Amino acid sequence: MKNFKTLLLITLISSFCLTAQNSNTKKADKHFARFEFVKAAESYNKLVEDGKADAYVYGQLAESYYNIFNTEAAERYYAKALETSDKPEMVYKYAQMLKANGKYVESNTQMDKFATMRPADDRAVAYKKNPDYLPKILEQGKKFNVQNADFNSTQSDFGGTLQGDKLYITSGRNDSRKTYGWNDQPFLDIYTITKNADDTYQEAVLANNKVNTRFHEGLVSFSPDGNTMYFSRESYFEKTYEKDSLSNTRFSQLYLFKATKLGDDWDTIESLSVNSQNYSVKNPAVSADGKTIYFASNKPGGYGDFDIYKAEINNDGTLGEAVNLGQKINTEGQEMFPYVSSTNTLYFSSNGHLGLGGLDVFYTKEIDGKIAPIRNVGIPINSNADDFAFIIDEEAGEGFVSSNREGGKGSDDIYTFKKLQPLCDVLITATVLDDKTREPISGASVSLYDDEGNKVVSKTTNDQGIAEFIVECEKDTELEVVMEDFESKKVQVKGTTDEENNVQISLDPIEKIIEPEQIVLAPIFFEFDKSNITAQGAFELDKLVQVMKKYPEMIIKATSHTDSRGPESYNANLSNRRAKTTVQYVISQGIEEARISGMGKGESEPKVDCSNGCTKEQHAENRRSEFLIVTDVEKAE
Repeated sequence: MKNFKTLLLITLISSFCLTAQNSNTKKADKHFARFEFVKAAESYNKLVEDGKADAYVYGQLAESYYNIFNTEAAERYYAKALETSDKPEMVYKYAQMLKANGKYVESNTQMDKFATMRPADDRAVAYKKNPDYLPKILEQGKKFNVQNADFNSTQSDFGGTLQGDKLYITSGRNDSRKTYGWNDQPFLDIYTITKNADDTYQEAVLANNKVNTRFHEGLVSFSPDGNTMYFSRESYFEKTYEKDSLSNTRFSQLYLFKATKLGDDWDTIESLSVNSQNYSVKNPAVSADGKTIYFASNKPGGYGDFDIYKAEINNDGTLGEAVNLGQKINTEGQEMFPYVSSTNTLYFSSNGHLGLGGLDVFYTKEIDGKIAPIRNVGIPINSNADDFAFIIDEEAGEGFVSSNREGGKGSDDIYTFKKLQPLCDVLITATVLDDKTREPISGASVSLYDDEGNKVVSKTTNDQGIAEFIVECEKDTELEVVMEDFESKKVQVKGTTDEENNVQISLDPIEKIIEPEQIVLAPIFFEFDKSNITAQGAFELDKLVQVMKKYPEMIIKATSHTDSRGPESYNANLSNRRAKTTVQYVISQGIEEARISGMGKGESEPKVDCSNGCTKEQHAENRRSEFLIVTDVEKAE
């Protein structure tokens, strides 16, 4: 992403460039302040050779190489700088570079350090919640076939938006243009490439001088009728910039513009109202219905360096207020390159969410006003480099993505892809009802468990008895419902590809498990040869606790039984340990010790006589716990 980073960070001055400067670094610092990272690296390296390097110089070298995505050099100099420095953001970038170089274990070590330094940072929170995320991304399967596009040049090429038979890209291939000091490549222009009927492409043609200027132009997006083109451009065109007196450098912003179709070309270039001389806006993406424009901005008040925003497109073409998409999508890192497909799926690139290295492509979807979980698109769309500008035709299952991964023709290349497997989410609507009255139950706790038995999230039912969850397609899940005065219930939910899955859960009054002489629970399962309470056992015992709290005069005698397999004395001891553990769990939930006792019966009171042999199922019947209701403490003992 060497040339693309011109547009990415042209408004950002590194946090390291204005501190610890001295006469030795003046020349290098001037190049750095002008975003001339190639020349800056040369000057800082000269200081290293002359023995004049310190933590500041190493940090500046690392930042220079980071900005031109020389990951190996950036890794090396971040390591040197961090020998005597402890800047959290530098630690995070070091982790990113290690990951980009395939050093995942070392990267996680640095992420552990970063999470300790900034425990409240969204990136740290996400990592600590799922430190083993990489294998899951790598193992989720190949959902796309990716190919390097034939029309790439030896310079930077990115984007890829089809409008009719014209493909619009951003490229630095115009060698007649002045080079930009960031990486000694030409300024970026917008090009069109005609697509032939056989899916091949003609030569790239430079867009007219109404669209292209002597400054940088960026990605494009179109209104549904194709008559309006939105694109980004440097604010120099508007004669808007800030000048740094120290380095004599002008700093521009990135603005959004629109052009109107005139015949077969573009005219009437207008600046959009979301622009500001105080921050940048870029990466426009118009929704399929043409009513909303999405973009990235470092507008103050966001969550990170760049956040994704949206604004309403009014009937007269003006824009409404810019609205941040929220903290679920935006992080302390960078979220950019939004694209909303015809299925209302939001694709975007981020280095703040958990990925493979650099920028990764992620996706989510808004269903009934709720944002689905943020998911990594996976390989081969994503790599350990920067992957961005993802655009897809959902109906055809094909599109474009840009990347600076190894093996490309230029610093950034455009890749074509075809979808092999679906990407989707399901809205589970759980409705909890009173089984007797059929009335909805509000205030019930509904917990979602994944297919490995891990609790994902808990929600409380609303006035209509509804709790909603968004899960990945075809993933089996489980819902656990708990409500005072009702028997708790677990319901298996089969994975589906349907957009919505309605699940109705009916609860019985807690009195249903009370019989004249005992409390009837589902079998309390223990692990083989163990007596500790499992999650399943706790779920059932919580019902007993609920009953005993509702009826404070009730006294329980718990008995544990085994089958007849194994030595009699061993079974007696094992059942006794299990009975005692059961009692201790109930006491731990707030029940007075005097109200419950336990006894192990071993194999002495079988439900099924196995003297002449038993089936597997009959042995299971004998392995049971019973909860007898007694009238006083003496009988319980």
